[in-house]
Amino acid sequence: MEKTGEQRRRPVSIEASALTRCRHRVFLDATFPEELSAAPKNPGATQRQEAAAAHREAIRQRMFDADPDGWVHIAAEGTMAQRADRTLDACRSGADRIWGAVLPVEPDTGRRGRSEILLRDAERGGYIPVIVVNHKVTDPGRGATTTDLFGWAPAVDENRKVRAHSGDQMRVAHLYRMLERHGLAGPAQVAGAIGYNADCILVHDLSAVLDDYDARLADRLAIARGDVPTVPSQIGECRTCPWWDRCRSELAERHDVSLVAPGQRADVLRELGVTTIDGLADWTGEQPEVWPQGPFEDAVVIAKAWLAGAPLVRRYRQVHVARADVEIDIDMESYHEHGAYLWGTLLNTDVQSVYRPFSTWQPVPTADEARSFGEFWTWLSAERRAAERRGKTFAAYCYSRSAEDKWLLSSARRFHGYPGVPSEVEVKEFISSPQWVDIYQAVTDQFVCPNGKGLKKIAPIAGHHWRDDEAGGEASMAWYREAVGYEGGEVVPSQRTRLLEYNEDDVIATKVLREWMSGRAVLDIPHIDDL
Repeated sequence: MEKTGEQRRRPVSIEASALTRCRHRVFLDATFPEELSAAPKNPGATQRQEAAAAHREAIRQRMFDADPDGWVHIAAEGTMAQRADRTLDACRSGADRIWGAVLPVEPDTGRRGRSEILLRDAERGGYIPVIVVNHKVTDPGRGATTTDLFGWAPAVDENRKVRAHSGDQMRVAHLYRMLERHGLAGPAQVAGAIGYNADCILVHDLSAVLDDYDARLADRLAIARGDVPTVPSQIGECRTCPWWDRCRSELAERHDVSLVAPGQRADVLRELGVTTIDGLADWTGEQPEVWPQGPFEDAVVIAKAWLAGAPLVRRYRQVHVARADVEIDIDMESYHEHGAYLWGTLLNTDVQSVYRPFSTWQPVPTADEARSFGEFWTWLSAERRAAERRGKTFAAYCYSRSAEDKWLLSSARRFHGYPGVPSEVEVKEFISSPQWVDIYQAVTDQFVCPNGKGLKKIAPIAGHHWRDDEAGGEASMAWYREAVGYEGGEVVPSQRTRLLEYNEDDVIATKVLREWMSGRAVLDIPHIDDL
């Protein structure tokens, strides 16, 4: 499998995405392209690519509808070289706005890239690259520089602040350098990004990032050409990397410390001479002066647990979790930032457990989301009041409340005035009360989790299993598109059933986990002092 140095130094070209990617992955991608092309596609990555393509097309249609005659469209026809030729011709003819721009590959610098939009700078000359991305580029606040979608007039925005995204910065810097190569870059050294909300163009000041860009490009090109050696190390990106099985095997063979202390934590430990899990487990000195994430003591425990094969470790001799006479488990399903289409509930009493979903199967965003949310809140409020009237204690449970809190508050804001929809004040009162219990927090507080704290990592230890082997957040996005016939596709009713069963299994999982934490079986989990 290994290739000679001469083979590795063949000409390579890279897109801007490589500049924020794992350095070892850049090497593997460039050195073994045949294996990369044959690797199974990650379903989540494929779904995100499809969603991004749909977003770009929606923006293109919106732009063209506003000014049908004001654009040169470089259609996705012919080879990339032919599209690049058409792009340069449009630039040299002075086109004001170009959609679908492709820039020529640069064999010497290794650059290749595309820009959704090129805007001609009417005052200074040259072109401004504008990219279209399917994530937020601003947040509420102030201080960002923005301009209108349909006219370039940058100004400080009193209503928006920048949402940092290094990948966007590297991409627009990449495109600027490619335009510069042909004498087409605007002298103002600015670029733009249209995000998910598509309510403005965020203006990037490239003078602040070009030096960093140049250094990253030089580093990644040297790696891709085989001139700079790299080794694997576990980071967040590994979860979706096509090379992860290969890297994990190599890391496990040498007990690499990044398996239990990923990312910057591994960097800190290596600087201190700790390169293996065994070395971390044997740590006896003072903890590092700077530790990037979480208690350092947990990292030592995780190392010991890894060596002992323990999937979970108790922090305390006794485990506690809030319980009540009437318990409701809640799990929300959303589709990207478009909306929350399903609020699943499991009502647990002394007699039985009953699953009840509140859903809309109209593609979000839709006003029907207000109906389903209003019905959910009305039902939940009625169960709380009924418990109070009967003199019963009440608690509602979720796992990792941040998503539920976000959509509870967002739904109250967006649908204010619809039947059954609460005020933000009502929602805040509920989520800040002892009746709203996060089982994820209970797990975090009382266990050290060597393999992660996700529900699908922890609940199986308590004996719960999902009916669908493919169940997961990313898979559910693809199921949802088919369930509602997203963007004119055919509706697949069986995918609705699949989503409901997945949601039901999630709420059952929190119930099983809570009951397990309250029982004696949890004492079979080793205590920290037992390792």
